[in-house]
Amino acid sequence: MFIGIDLGTSAVKLLSMDNDGKILRTVSVEYPISFPKSGWSEQNPEDWYKGTLEGIGKLLDGTDKVVDGIGVGGQMHGLVILDEADNVIRPAILWNDGRTTEETDYLNNVIGKDKLSEYTGNIAFAGFTAPKVLWVKNNEPDNFAKIKKVMLPKDYIVYKLTGAYVSDYSDASGMLLMDVKNKKWSQEMLEICGISHVEMPELHESYDVVGEIKPEVASELGITGTLKVVAGAGDNAAAAVGTGTVGAGGCNLSLGTSGTLFISNDKFSVDDKNSLHSFAHADGGFHLMGCMLSAASCNKWWMDEILRDKDYAGNQAGIDKLGENNVFFLPYLMGERSPHNDPLVRAGFLGMSMDTTREDMVQAVLEGVAFGLRDSLEVARSLGIKIEVSNICGGGAKSPLWRKIISNVMNIRLEIQENDEGPALGGAILAAVGCGRYTDVISAAKSLVKVVETVEPDAELVAKYEEKYNQFKKLYPTVKGLYQ
Repeated sequence: MFIGIDLGTSAVKLLSMDNDGKILRTVSVEYPISFPKSGWSEQNPEDWYKGTLEGIGKLLDGTDKVVDGIGVGGQMHGLVILDEADNVIRPAILWNDGRTTEETDYLNNVIGKDKLSEYTGNIAFAGFTAPKVLWVKNNEPDNFAKIKKVMLPKDYIVYKLTGAYVSDYSDASGMLLMDVKNKKWSQEMLEICGISHVEMPELHESYDVVGEIKPEVASELGITGTLKVVAGAGDNAAAAVGTGTVGAGGCNLSLGTSGTLFISNDKFSVDDKNSLHSFAHADGGFHLMGCMLSAASCNKWWMDEILRDKDYAGNQAGIDKLGENNVFFLPYLMGERSPHNDPLVRAGFLGMSMDTTREDMVQAVLEGVAFGLRDSLEVARSLGIKIEVSNICGGGAKSPLWRKIISNVMNIRLEIQENDEGPALGGAILAAVGCGRYTDVISAAKSLVKVVETVEPDAELVAKYEEKYNQFKKLYPTVKGLYQ
């Protein structure tokens, strides 16, 4: 049996998988998130670990508690710092935190985007880890002086389970501290941020076994035998494995708290404006990724906080005039990353009139996210990359209406997998590879991931959405100056 863990922003999701890829059980444990100031986003790493242990316990309840391997996928870019006694120094600064505007500007405009791209393959985005390190250095010097270990969220879980201080290439790619092309820490970036190799974890491929579960943890969980833990992966790379998006030419769309366009490749590549992230992949290769900070979270905000209505499906049931909505929604609740790299911009509705309905507003939210994802797709297309089919996963992908909108906005066929567990399934697959059940990640994913449904774009609807997208893409340049 293998366990896959998805350390998300709102909850940790876990699953157990047998040798043949059958999912035996899934569980989810929620934990709090804190927004101390506007645009800030923090969590307590200990909440992640407690939730993980609780989830593993629930997975194993009533079983013989024999587990062969664990793989963790997790939210990327978060800054976790420990002192010399391995205590967490301050709450983790998360991927969607926008406090590092000054540090990001310093990296991009003083150090220079050309230098950053040379050192790492990427430029600075507010959510990346390196600007967060600089923010702590500039604003919390006492905390900065205590730093003995710098790690990412899922690496904290691996460290607590095994004692191994490691990271993997896919997750570390998003720190802006790694030379992605050559898969090693960038000496130049470490010096810029005022840290050294000593504080950084050892780098591994995602499927490498990095340790065994500590005896005291195994005893607490009642686990018997040897349990190997692999390095794991960033959530989007893990989701790509879990959807079969491996090897050259694969594409995956993720509709989670954030939204991502993930294009797998066997070679390293960079677009000329660094609008897309150039990262390592969990299959041993590389990938390009566009990330919007608010995706399914836009719909959750609209439904839970504004409408105060939990009937998601019911509110979508009356929407039947796709491609004809005159209301637009800019999905920038937490600022935006790809391709705008603007942490200051905020969300908004435009185009309402006296005859605008509740359904129009709901539809606008779904369409705004789809248009935002297309912004990244257009960058990929400008590089000559042709995407005709994509996998899709994440909580938002459970909506048939949303899938139909995305398929037609982007003019691509969507494939829905038998299991929609994404990062957790990817983590379990990585564990199975690390434990020798499969020879490599690509063959494992191809063997275990099955497509059960497709969504085909409709030519008439594609044409309507083409017109709407051409209107949408004029909106950000028009409003961005309001937030500077």
